[in-house]
Amino acid sequence: MPKKKTHKGIAKRFKKSKNGKLTHKKSGYVHKRTKKKPSNKRDARKDKEVKGKTKKNLEKLLSS
Repeated sequence: MPKKKTHKGIAKRFKKSKNGKLTHKKSGYVHKRTKKKPSNKRDARKDKEVKGKTKKNLEKLLSS
């Protein structure tokens, strides 16, 4: 049976913390920031945690 390979696109976008949490950057921070509210820009700088079924699916793709 062949080895499982890591999905490289997901490996670039998601990081696993020491505690096992999956995090990713929020969208909408890089482009056209002048029109956005300061609160939205502040929130976009923070990482967002992945939860639930999505987390389980991503962990399968990240496991090598």
